[in-house]
Parts: sequence; structure tokens; C-alpha cells
Amino acid sequence: MFLSVFDIFKIGIGPSSSHTMGPMLAAARFLDALRTGAGRVPGAGAPARIEASLHGSLAFTGKGHATDRAVILGLLGFRPETLDPDAAERREADLRASRRIDVPGVGPLDFDPETGVVFDYGPPLPGHANGLVLRAFDAAGDLHFAETYYSIGGGFVLTERELADRGAASDTIARPYPFATAAEMLAMGEAAGLGIAAMKRANEGPDLDAGLDRIWQAMDECIDRGLAADGTLPGGLKVRRRARAIHQALLAERGSNRAQPHAANDWLSVYAMAVNEENAAGGRIVTAPTNGAAGVVPAVIRYYRDHCVGATHEGIRDFLLTAAAVGGIIKTNASISGAEVGCQGEVGSAAAMAAAGLCAALGGTNAQIENAAEIALEHHLGMTCDPIRGLVQVPCIERNGLGAIKAVAAASLALRGDGSHVVPLDACIETMHQTGRDMSVKYKETSTGGLAVNLPGC
Repeated sequence: MFLSVFDIFKIGIGPSSSHTMGPMLAAARFLDALRTGAGRVPGAGAPARIEASLHGSLAFTGKGHATDRAVILGLLGFRPETLDPDAAERREADLRASRRIDVPGVGPLDFDPETGVVFDYGPPLPGHANGLVLRAFDAAGDLHFAETYYSIGGGFVLTERELADRGAASDTIARPYPFATAAEMLAMGEAAGLGIAAMKRANEGPDLDAGLDRIWQAMDECIDRGLAADGTLPGGLKVRRRARAIHQALLAERGSNRAQPHAANDWLSVYAMAVNEENAAGGRIVTAPTNGAAGVVPAVIRYYRDHCVGATHEGIRDFLLTAAAVGGIIKTNASISGAEVGCQGEVGSAAAMAAAGLCAALGGTNAQIENAAEIALEHHLGMTCDPIRGLVQVPCIERNGLGAIKAVAAASLALRGDGSHVVPLDACIETMHQTGRDMSVKYKETSTGGLAVNLPGC
């Protein structure tokens, strides 16, 4: 199935693409289904009341990820890409007072935000670790319509039926370079004499450059907001924002003989941390490929633009296209969901994407780009997802900084070689997939193992 660069990079809100953006979109889709009347239980009366239940990882870490609020905002008609925080706060306050939602095309529905979102801590739903069920009842209390949704990572949402049909799904538009694996990508590039970015560009639709520039602008502005902000992040861990202070120290040292050679790592880290501090605060974020890993790609692009010799705006576009090509291959053949395969699927995938993008922007061959992605992903294999209190803060914020550093190191190593290496990217992706399947559920975004249970007081 074809995944556009704009499927991989989506503008939304924090703190989580799978636990915040996905459930919000699922709730909005549920309202759309109510409007059409499709799936209505025969003989049921008009919808009068709605409720939602969260399952698996959505239940275990839903409070820390604001999943319940995301569902509420989705039912109020908000979507992540266009959400106005002030309007959302006003509408939510009105709902808590009235306990009724007026849905255009459906009518008023009873919904109590205090009890209408149920956290089900039993076994997860069978399709995916991130499951939620939305139900509408008529005035007599009989079921009018129900739908099961799965938030599969990166803001992607599928119904139960769509998830079952995913293996049979096919792109309805003929793409000139329909690669689904890294091996196919390399073979097509060699046959056509084209780079990965050029093939990805040929596969995309019109107005591509304007869309790419919009994505980079959103990433760049997110870094700037994070570098300017101070204070304590919400959620109860009392994690202080550090990006601003680190950035000011780096600026003060720039050009002086106090700066250490390894300061490049600090620049990469501070850019990534700025993004993930914004994400933890619920700010405007670009999935890259998820919110939990949203800092890696922007950090490496900013590093390329501001620190690398010969950086160009066209190089940023090639970076995004190449990164999206690698991200699409990973998502197609494994997963980018921390609840499914651990953080190797989030920060590991982001590092692979960033390494490939930087390698391309610096003039790497297709073989070198594939090698860069493999190096970065290989050295994230087995990484668990164990957020303390279910918050996308510890270890997530620093982990993005380290992911960015690994991405640059991987690109540099690949550029020093000729692209030949022992482990193909496809084999590394499959290894990540298998490792995720074998990983205990405690370490897959449930906050029931790892750091989440070994920090005193948490």
C-alpha cells in the first residue's frame, strides 16, 4: 500500500500520535459514521447517548497521554491538524457543564465526560494493542451503532474491518516506482538511474514542494518554540524544560575556545529535546513518524541546515522525501507503534529515517542511503517503551536526542563507505518486527515494566 510523504509526516498535537491524535480521529470518524447511518442496528431508535472504552495500551497509559481528553475533543468535532487550543478548552468546559454534545447532522447526544470514557484494564482487543470501542445507544438504552477502532501508530487509525483487510489493500493509483521493500527500492533506482528522493517525488501528487515546505516550516517552528519556552511540563513528574537553558549556553560558547568538539552532539540533542518538550506539553507537532519520536528528524534537518557545509533548501526537500521512503518501508513491513514493538519502532524508525535523509542531502548514493538507515535502526533493536507514569517525558525526551546523534553517526559512517554491508535494511526491519513480537507486553507502552516501575515514588 502506497504511503505518501504526507502520511508519514502529519501535522497534529502532542503528546502522542497513537494515544492522542489517533483516538481523536477515531472519535471524529465515529461521528461521521453516525451521520451516514451505515452499520445501524436494525430496529434501533435514533441515537441519544454515546460512550467510549479504551483497551490495551490506550487504557494503561491513557491518562498520561490524555487519551480520554482526545476522545472527548474528537466527539466535539475537533481534529488534530486544525485544533484551536482556546476553542477546545471552551467547548470542553461547556460539555462538562451540560453533559450533552450537539452533533451536526445527528442532533444532541448525552455524553458525560467524567464517566463516558471507560479505561478497560483487561486483555487488549485482538487486532492491536491500541484499541478503542465507541458506542451509540437510543433513548431506550438499546445499541444503535458500535465501531471498534485501532490506533496503529503515527496517527493512523483503522476500523476492525479495515485492519482485517489491510493485507489485501492496494493502491488504486499506478505509481511509477511502487517499491515496498528496500531491495525493490534499490533495484528500481538502479534500473531507472534515479535517486531515492527522485523516485519518491515521482510517486507523489501535485503541489509537492509546497507541502514539503509546510511540513518543514511546522517542524522548524516547533524547534523554535521549544527553545524559547521555560517552566515545568504537565503531568505530575515535575520535569523541567531544559532545551532553552542548554541552547543559551551553546550560543554563549559558540566561537569561543571553551566549546568542545563534541558540542555538535549537544546541538543535535537540544533541537530534538525542544521538539519533545513541546510534544509533552501538548503543542503543535509533526509526526516523524510518531509523536514520541517527533524530535529526531527535525533535529537532524536543523543540524543539516545550520551546521553542515553546502546545505540547501532543495536538500531539505530531498531529506524529507528520502526519510518518508524509508519510513514507509518500515511501516509496511513491521511497525512504528511503541505499543506493538516497543521504542525500537518509534525512535529506532525515526533514526533510520533521519540517517537516510541526511545521507541523501549530503550527496549519498542509494546504496549508502540504505546502509545509513540500516546502521541507525540496527543499533536501536530491542529498545523498550517504558514511559514513567505513561507520560511522553522520561525517558522519551532525552531518547530523541540520542536518536538524532545516532542518525548523524550512521549517515557519516555510510558516507565513508561504498554502500556494501552485511545486513540488508530489509533484514534489519524484519528483525525489529520479530523482536517486537517476542517482547514482553510490560515493555510495550503499558508502563508496567522497566523504568516505569523502578523509579521510587512513581
